[in-house]
Amino acid sequence: MPAGRLRTGYLALKRRAGPFWRLAVAFAVFAVIFVLGVAGFMLVEGWTFFESLYMVVITLSTVGFQEIRPLSPAGRVLTMCLILGGVGNFFFMLGLFSQLIAEGRLLKLWGKRRVQKAIAKLKDHFIVCGHGRIGAIVTREILSEGHQVVVVEHNPETIQRVEEEGLLCIHGDATKDEVLQAANIGRARSLIAALAEEAANVYVTLTARQMNPGLHIIARADEESHVARLKLAGADRVVMPTLIGGIRMAQSVLRPTVINFLDLALRGDVDLQMEELKIGAASRLAGAALAASGIRQDYDLIVIAIHKPGGEMVFNPGPALVLAADDTLLAVGKKSDLTRIKDIL
Repeated sequence: MPAGRLRTGYLALKRRAGPFWRLAVAFAVFAVIFVLGVAGFMLVEGWTFFESLYMVVITLSTVGFQEIRPLSPAGRVLTMCLILGGVGNFFFMLGLFSQLIAEGRLLKLWGKRRVQKAIAKLKDHFIVCGHGRIGAIVTREILSEGHQVVVVEHNPETIQRVEEEGLLCIHGDATKDEVLQAANIGRARSLIAALAEEAANVYVTLTARQMNPGLHIIARADEESHVARLKLAGADRVVMPTLIGGIRMAQSVLRPTVINFLDLALRGDVDLQMEELKIGAASRLAGAALAASGIRQDYDLIVIAIHKPGGEMVFNPGPALVLAADDTLLAVGKKSDLTRIKDIL
């Protein structure tokens, strides 16, 4: 049993080191030879620690300095072994290091650490698992609103493209705990499970919910029968791209003017935007009637609906409706006006 654990630990360490495994082994061997050389001169020649250390350093560095004291026959044998083992291992380690530099692996490692440090500093960011056709669109839209996004992708070619775009990304399997931890899931605002495999989205949703109970999770589904499964796993909302696409195409035929207007607003081709405005407890809007709130008069915004904390949605609210803390207003207006009103929320 101990031998099996030792082998498992060895394989895990080797897998974690990756291309740097041989360099790490060479460095460990060099360190052992160095320590044994110092101990050998102290025992064989009776030298002090500093004298033995100096002798080992000048021997392994091949500078050619003379011995500090005449060597005994045993000391000469020790020196020859030190030269054959230590110097050879040193040049082997130097060759491995040069190879890593030539292949650019050190630069890649430095780049990954730099990205990981940047991700560790994020807060209220969005995690997009899967950067396929759906995930790429989601990432682009979130970035266009000025939010931070971390992409988690397993495909090496996709990761290379994402890195070239300058996005924060993690190369790994989104179903693994350590990958989601690397994406700083504990401080994230929302996670979008946009993987192509249905089972993977379920597992990501379940894992993410366990790791961050307060996380807002949006999951992708391809079949209606899978919606209940994803919600049971912890998804706050399940989106079916095929269903949305089909409805949008049908509405483009039935109500083309409405769809064209929405397209213009969502794409930003006109100075018009729909926005969610949540009223804080300290806001002057809390407790005010909609007509007296000044939302229409002072900010030229139209409130289409109000989402109550309990889940009730009030459409086309009347002027006498009283606004409350934690209400979310669905408002339409110019981007500048929507930005201004955020100062009083």
